[in-house]
Amino acid sequence: MGEGVVVTSPSSDKLKPSTIRIGRRYRANRLDGPYDAIVIGSGIGGLTTAACLSRAGQKVLVLEQHYTAGGYTHSYARNGYEWDVGVHYIGDMGSPHTLGRRLFDYITDGKLQWAPMDEVYDRFYLGDKVVNLRAGKEGLRQSLLAAFPDEQEAIDGYIRLLGKVSDGMQWYTLSKLTPGILDPLIHKGLDVALPDCFNRTTRAVLAELTDNEELIGAITGQWGDCGVTPGQSSFMVHALIAKHYLYGGFYPVGGASEIANTIIPVIQASGGEVFTYADVTDILLEKGRAVGVRMADGEEIRAPRVISNAGIINTFETLLPEEGREIAGYRRKREHITPSMPHIGLYIGLKGTPEQLGLPRTNYWIYPSADHDANVERFLKDPDHSEYPVVYISFPAAKDPDYQNRWPGTSTIEIVAPTTWAMFEPWQDTIWGKRGDDYEALKARITDQLLEIMYQKLPQLRGKVDYVETSTPLSTAWFCRYGRGELYGLDHNPERFEQDWLRPKTPIPGLYLTGQDILTCGVVGAMIGGLITTLAIRGWRGASLAKRIFVG
Repeated sequence: MGEGVVVTSPSSDKLKPSTIRIGRRYRANRLDGPYDAIVIGSGIGGLTTAACLSRAGQKVLVLEQHYTAGGYTHSYARNGYEWDVGVHYIGDMGSPHTLGRRLFDYITDGKLQWAPMDEVYDRFYLGDKVVNLRAGKEGLRQSLLAAFPDEQEAIDGYIRLLGKVSDGMQWYTLSKLTPGILDPLIHKGLDVALPDCFNRTTRAVLAELTDNEELIGAITGQWGDCGVTPGQSSFMVHALIAKHYLYGGFYPVGGASEIANTIIPVIQASGGEVFTYADVTDILLEKGRAVGVRMADGEEIRAPRVISNAGIINTFETLLPEEGREIAGYRRKREHITPSMPHIGLYIGLKGTPEQLGLPRTNYWIYPSADHDANVERFLKDPDHSEYPVVYISFPAAKDPDYQNRWPGTSTIEIVAPTTWAMFEPWQDTIWGKRGDDYEALKARITDQLLEIMYQKLPQLRGKVDYVETSTPLSTAWFCRYGRGELYGLDHNPERFEQDWLRPKTPIPGLYLTGQDILTCGVVGAMIGGLITTLAIRGWRGASLAKRIFVG
């Protein structure tokens, strides 16, 4: 994903290709149909659906336009370093009995291993105040109490709300599987099953517990994990993220690419395949039904089911013909969804091990102040002269116990920060690696700004950085096909979660959706989206799978 603003490496138009390639390169003569289903996109939602269907004996073809499989779970390596592009940490992996871990074990045949982060897995810098989040329910409570000793009642009330949302989430998830004709009945049931706080804004819910703005800022210090500030986000998604990391953060042993690497053999075991460089240009419709896809080389591949993991907006606005949009009533529905915020990514390589450099297995979240909404509003008004509303710093080489076996004597750091599409829009029609001197100068300025923020928190790294690549929203659009470089698909605001049509089964027979847009963002959110799509396809035949994953 990265592009080359470099410290001691070749210019961006001479970047060497990544050495990590997961999946098989597409050629029309390598197709081995007929297939039971075609999945567009190899993000975790698409891979999960493909693996679950494959374990049910179906032959599934996954088509990925990138040079490596995995979507936002892929890794890339260059110049002697390796980075993930989206898997910075995952929760709920410490026990084999959590829903997320059960599902991961199912789709990887138990082959994917996990390493815990430090007990303090997230550190928030809220202006001058530092709050450390410790793993465990009592760890969270004590972390907040240590920083806000007078707020015990509010903190305990908040932790109780997390449990209520978690209990209600299973009913909300199952509502995605009901036939549309039952929607009125399901709505009445959800009104009873879901707590009042479920889909109000995060800030509105927390303001009823406390008027301590710094406490609200600390509680919502992970807002970057969904890309929406407390004043705009649904409390449901906030609570899911907080509950997800309640027992700390974990990282895949061997790096993020091991996720796709361990899922693909499960898909292949039933005769399926995951092809890369496989660019789908159209979903084929006949008599209003999805019957296959057309590739960039003109090849048409047919199957009774087409499953899109390309995102809602891509699916309806790029892949489907106008006939499909009309069948789905998409134009009217589109008014109620917005793309999430675009981002900048820095991929940093350093000589020396994490121990030698003093790198933690703790994520750093750096904020100008505890008022996240005001920070973002100020930035959006004047991004050239405002502080970044959040700067997230991750240390993948420290998190992965296998990293030194692959890249001995080196370390990596990743920085993620929000940006605006308008800043990069002038170059939207240019080619990756060849966007011109003005673009490179803009990236160089951004790179220097973000590195300086890193040095302020980790002064021992000054002068130690060997290599840097900086990705922009254009990089994300180029490699992951999100048109404005968004990281989390659709915005996670209350209006989005009121959209009954964001579900696996579309009004177009034979066409299904999967991934983060039908449920929630994050690796596990998109993965559960993949499971829900499988259950929508399998119907009553998926009952045993649902019981195995949801109940254990």
